[in-house]
Amino acid sequence: MQHFPIFVNLAGQRVVVSGGGEAALAKLRLLFKTEAALVVYAADPAGEIVQWAEAGRLTLVRRPLAEGDVAGARLFYAADEDADEDARTSAVARAEGALANIVDNLHDSEFITPAIVDRDPVTVAIGTEGAAPVLARAIKADLEARLPVRLGPLARIGKAFRKMADALPMGRPRRDFWADYYFNAGPRAFDEKGAEGADAALKGLLTDHLSRQSRKGHVAFVGAGPGDPELLTLKARRALDEADVVIHDRLISPEILELARREALLLDVGKEGFGPSTKQEDIDALIVEHARQGAQVVRLKSGDSTVFGRLDEEIDAVEAAGVSWHIVPGITSASAAVAAIGQSLTKRGRNSSVRFLTGHDTKGFADHDWRTLAREGEVAAIYMGKKSARFIQGRLLMHGADPATPVTLIENASRAEQRILETCLADLPTDLAAASVDGPALTFYGLAPREAALARQGMAHKDLTLTQELA
Repeated sequence: MQHFPIFVNLAGQRVVVSGGGEAALAKLRLLFKTEAALVVYAADPAGEIVQWAEAGRLTLVRRPLAEGDVAGARLFYAADEDADEDARTSAVARAEGALANIVDNLHDSEFITPAIVDRDPVTVAIGTEGAAPVLARAIKADLEARLPVRLGPLARIGKAFRKMADALPMGRPRRDFWADYYFNAGPRAFDEKGAEGADAALKGLLTDHLSRQSRKGHVAFVGAGPGDPELLTLKARRALDEADVVIHDRLISPEILELARREALLLDVGKEGFGPSTKQEDIDALIVEHARQGAQVVRLKSGDSTVFGRLDEEIDAVEAAGVSWHIVPGITSASAAVAAIGQSLTKRGRNSSVRFLTGHDTKGFADHDWRTLAREGEVAAIYMGKKSARFIQGRLLMHGADPATPVTLIENASRAEQRILETCLADLPTDLAAASVDGPALTFYGLAPREAALARQGMAHKDLTLTQELA
């Protein structure tokens, strides 16, 4: 981020514009939305600027900008539409302590003016670092259509009411009150009786919330999906938006954590197979501790929390503490991974069932019904199978599995850095080691990727040095 977005208080502050043509007019129309004291320097100003000056909306000085003219100004706009003159006036502004913007010259500007959606006092600013003005305008148009005009009056009424709302306890009770006003009682009352109705609704709502008991803590066990934030469910998004505390695994992508409420406490309790881990009893205690303090807790697990997530142990701890809970299912890694290779988990004539297996459990490498799995046509999705690959290979070969059985490993399924390794049972440990797979991976036993899926990934078959491309 090159340009840090801020909102500058311009009430009563001097803002200087050099120029009297179309570029200056465009900036002035935007600046009129503020309470700034506007001063324009232009030898030949447009008629509208003259009219605005006569109406007292700005001060017009009919000459080019000179040294001393920008002293004390907060912002300066160079809008003479002449590169040499803009460079001269912006140099004067910088020397006299003002931040300078040169219209249509991002490189030499100290600040930029974003596209704005105005629902005063609610303002949405949209910037693209100058890379895509067309995109900024499209986003602005979309937001203009989505944000109702009544939003501004509702916010003004709410702003005047903030001191009275301080009677509510900080944190969740106060947030619940304002959420109820802005998204429920306020809009309904405004639509029925206008601003007076919304004001009356606000007072009644405060009385109602003051009489309520403090909201009790609650735990949502949320599946975050395989990593792509677009695969997060709407219900999971809502839980993150309401959370006071988010207790998450190490595999949760940064993009998903960014969706949590800014004020939420984020706690990493990551586990790693055969590596450093947070003890399960410590995680249980942490969940219970925050919920007992009245927090809305999201226990965020990669994939689907009901699949190899030790969910039952955490639910048992929460129930034993008398805390309420619910589960928000997520897209499990097997679903994302099988989509990446263009296959289905089951197929008529191939397999009518699929096994979800874990490569290791709390005691080490996990044992399974290897004899059944070794039969021709069986399919299994193996979670946490990287470090147990040689163990799995040995057990299957020992029970008669065909060494040529296809095996596909998908690293970082659904994420931008997704990789696919196509191999067979006989070569699985060797190819896996050569590919240097460091990220979370899911292994499909009995499935090979489609040609089209490999082409989309920009990859080749193993006999075309896939392992070298992945290494």
